[in-house]
Amino acid sequence: MKRNIQIAVFSLIIVLAALNIINSPVALISGFLFTLTLGHPFPIKSKKAISFLLKASVIGLGFGMSLTETIKTSKEGFVITALSIFLTVSIGLLLIKVLKVDKKLGFLMTSGTAICGGSAIAAISPVIKADSKTISVAIGVVFLLNSIALLIFPSLGHVFNLSQTQFGTWCAIAIHDTSSVVGAALEFGDKALQIATTVKLARTLWIIPLSFFAMALFKSKDQNIKIPYFILGFIAAMLINSYGLIPEIVSVNIVDISKRLLVITLFLVGASLTFKDIKETGFKPVLFSTILWVFISIFSLVFIINF
Repeated sequence: MKRNIQIAVFSLIIVLAALNIINSPVALISGFLFTLTLGHPFPIKSKKAISFLLKASVIGLGFGMSLTETIKTSKEGFVITALSIFLTVSIGLLLIKVLKVDKKLGFLMTSGTAICGGSAIAAISPVIKADSKTISVAIGVVFLLNSIALLIFPSLGHVFNLSQTQFGTWCAIAIHDTSSVVGAALEFGDKALQIATTVKLARTLWIIPLSFFAMALFKSKDQNIKIPYFILGFIAAMLINSYGLIPEIVSVNIVDISKRLLVITLFLVGASLTFKDIKETGFKPVLFSTILWVFISIFSLVFIINF
């Protein structure tokens, strides 16, 4: 009986998200409360679905992008992206020593904060030969902060009277994971969503040089570097849209479906977070990542407003 109720409520929330009845923050909170009260009926399948749906959503959003605008946005966001990554990694390495955090754990959390959350952690972990527990803690901490960011960033954007472009850029720099970046921007506006997606994906490519830096730092050799290939799908979708290879009505519908898939993804993300995960993470890693996140959030906000 309990499992039937789990599946029924689980399915209902997904339908509400698909019909655009609930938004990104509500989907995230609903997922957390659902697992807290009823438990998760499909924990393993859900994790696989999150990865697939996120990539599919990002690729789908490419059908709403213009090649000219994307290149312009990427160029404009290059300086702050490069500067924020350099400062985040530098401060992260300093905090590892000051707070006496495990070096591998600290570097994984730094990588997730500097570039793209769980994707960066997944890419860097085999390079530095991190064990499963270290990977889980790093992802758990970044995941927790992502959830907070998704809930508070849209309101902060209005408090600071940010434009669509400013907010989109801020999201892409100051929020770790792609799902939360796109989710927060989605709440702020379509222009913010386009800017955030473009800058975020350009930022994701920094996984490659960071992987080589990790090899040198941890003296790792012959380790595979995971390249985020779904970005190629995003670029292909953008080119198809830019050159009018499919009717506009089709592109518009694909983008709309992608936004709905993203809300479903955020529900699954919320459902994957438990109090047990938070408790097992411990205080010091959370403090480490929070200091790093607050720094890069304030720095990027000040930079964006003034420059």
